[in-house]
Amino acid sequence: MRTDFAAAIDNVRRDCDAVEDHLDADTPHLTDQPRKEAAVTNTADLPAPEQGLLVTHFLTVSDVARSRTFYADIFGGRVVLNENPCIVKVANSWIIMNPGGGPTPDKPDVVLRPPEATDIVSAFLNVRVADIAAFYSDARRKGAEFLTEPLDRKAEIRCYMRDPDGYLIEIGQATGMLEGIYADL
Repeated sequence: MRTDFAAAIDNVRRDCDAVEDHLDADTPHLTDQPRKEAAVTNTADLPAPEQGLLVTHFLTVSDVARSRTFYADIFGGRVVLNENPCIVKVANSWIIMNPGGGPTPDKPDVVLRPPEATDIVSAFLNVRVADIAAFYSDARRKGAEFLTEPLDRKAEIRCYMRDPDGYLIEIGQATGMLEGIYADL
């Protein structure tokens, strides 16, 4: 196990070195730029619990503006913060987006980047809707692309779509599970 972890760290270091090799010393970097103050529409909309915790979903994106528009339009989200990071409140959750980057002091040896391959997935956003037919129709009208139309899986009706960076998103409506009927394995 330790050998696999050490190998993964070595791969990340090689990736970082490759990125550094391509950077021109005269190229400005994010840390060289003055910090822009992004307007917050309402501080009460920020994912900042007064007690306990809440869960958000962070996405590394290639184009913040494009992803911000996608999540606001397709899911009826409200843009809370435009950038650094971009925060879109969607129903009872938040999608937080920023471009990728190299290691930082709080995540040494970690490189963030959007997915490169979209056929291998280890996690995905799971969105539950009350009326999948209405959501599917509305999202398609707005330009969303689905892998299939909604399919009945006994426990639920579901379909999958991708965001602009290729992140997989499941859209599902509980049906049979509400009556104790579950999907076949």
